[in-house]
Amino acid sequence: MDIIGEYMKKSNLTITILLCFASFGCCNDSNSATKQLYKLFDEQLEFSLRENPVFATSYGDHRFDDKLAQVSLEDVERRNKQAEIFLAALKSIDRRQLSQKDKLNYDLAKRLLEEGIKWFELQSYLMPIDQMGGFYTGFARLSENLSFKTVQHYENYIKRLNAFKSYTEQHLGIMRIGIKEEMVPPKVILRQIPQSIESLIAQDINESVLYEPFKNFPPAFNQSQVEQLHSKGKQAIQEVVRPAYKKILEFVTDEYIHAGRDEISIYGLPNGGEYYRQSIRDYTTLELSPETIHEIGKSEVARIKKEMMELIERTDFKGNFKEFKNYIQTNKRFRADSAEEMLMQVAWIMKKTDGELPKFFKVLPRMPVGIKKVPSYTEATSPIAYYSSPSLDKTRAGFYYVNTYDVINKSLYNLTATTLHETNPGHHLQIALAHEINDVPLFRRMAGFTAYTEGWALYAEQVGEEMGIYEDEYSRFGKLDNDMWRACRLVVDTGIHHFGWPRQKAIDYMLENTSLDKDNVIVEVNRYIAWPGQALSYKIGELKILELRKKAEKQLVGKFDIREFHNVILRQGALPLDILQQKVEQWLSSVQN
Repeated sequence: MDIIGEYMKKSNLTITILLCFASFGCCNDSNSATKQLYKLFDEQLEFSLRENPVFATSYGDHRFDDKLAQVSLEDVERRNKQAEIFLAALKSIDRRQLSQKDKLNYDLAKRLLEEGIKWFELQSYLMPIDQMGGFYTGFARLSENLSFKTVQHYENYIKRLNAFKSYTEQHLGIMRIGIKEEMVPPKVILRQIPQSIESLIAQDINESVLYEPFKNFPPAFNQSQVEQLHSKGKQAIQEVVRPAYKKILEFVTDEYIHAGRDEISIYGLPNGGEYYRQSIRDYTTLELSPETIHEIGKSEVARIKKEMMELIERTDFKGNFKEFKNYIQTNKRFRADSAEEMLMQVAWIMKKTDGELPKFFKVLPRMPVGIKKVPSYTEATSPIAYYSSPSLDKTRAGFYYVNTYDVINKSLYNLTATTLHETNPGHHLQIALAHEINDVPLFRRMAGFTAYTEGWALYAEQVGEEMGIYEDEYSRFGKLDNDMWRACRLVVDTGIHHFGWPRQKAIDYMLENTSLDKDNVIVEVNRYIAWPGQALSYKIGELKILELRKKAEKQLVGKFDIREFHNVILRQGALPLDILQQKVEQWLSSVQN
């Protein structure tokens, strides 16, 4: 999971991010419609940079390095109004006069603007936090995305620390409006939030993640500068940031949990039915009914279960499926003795994969991917692993965050599949390549159509088999189990939100059909409750890519080139699945003709 990209979907800055349509000077056309389009893209980018200063910094625009975004209701409404203005301006452009490339840019821009406006209408911005984090954990990670090379860099960071009080108050104001509008997450989700906030408050200032930049200064700094920055940084954290976190904790404990809804289905919201339909459209990029998705999921579960049983037979294991699950969950051969050992296994898998990539991909990203532990303040409620993409200004690599929480009791039989999913050839390869695409508007490089990005990452787990990365039947079982896990999501997500399943039924279904241990299953089910529809994207996207590959192999018998097929899928960045299908079909037609 690309955690940063997914959280942007839940943020009240969503519309701002959707407006990042910079032209990068790629309009040399005298066509009036083309000029209008790229002029609009440039106007939208400028608006986006001003509205989201942290994004501007990561983009390489340092005019707003000392600021945080304004996130009050008035600001959210103002952004939506501007999105409507941009959409009207876009619709006024004569699409017929555009080139094929710019027709695609036009269509995607229109789709993203309409999507952002729809989410505003559904008031998704009123629920900016859940058990996995939100604005408060995003702020804790702030320094990870910044450069600290000059005194001014530190001064700007300190100003942002001091701005956290207002930033917090605005978010709390938004959530109080959510309470009045009955737009609140379920209690079962909200009860888990205090733990992560408490861990941020409890940290000694010297150990605070926000204090990290003050531990090592550039050699050029003199003693006076170092002492002043130390003092200002500690003061901001002690007098502004920690009290703000305490205020968030008090709000969640005293108000938000009590206001949380009892029903876990999104249908418990006033607009729950339309909210779920929009979630399905957004996360799958297709027009699918909950009933159809549920049946696809059950069919996939049956298929994968059959493959699992066949694989278990090949291991010569004596016992049934439940006994095999218990074996791989509890046997020490599938565990690491320490976090360091687990991270070494991850590094080995990543390097082995790197050597095989050129056989399957024509173009590889220039930006590297590193490994980090999931921060301690979120590890207890975080997924098994997640990915954070590189910065657009190329000053920060991509990172694979590995959850080492309670590592000695964590079975690692699926570590290979998960690493392929999050790094190469999964998220990192796809997203880093998208960042490097030339001559397209910025939003094309940043686009996060979840069915595409997560579908590709799940498909990458299957490609790992062709690459020879899985070393034994147990790691292959891990691949199948990951696939089963994503198939179960189709059943469980629709089960919870459309069919009204209780939480325990969802947990039992996952335990029955996957090899995830109970703690991980609970984390997963809670995630599906908190993010309706997001879990559908993986399997729906993977099935579409596999369908397109099968079609290409059939039509190009004797001429099918896996490197070229992957290039077609990846070369234009993330796309909605219906448009991806069009692009593959156009490529097939050109090859055949």
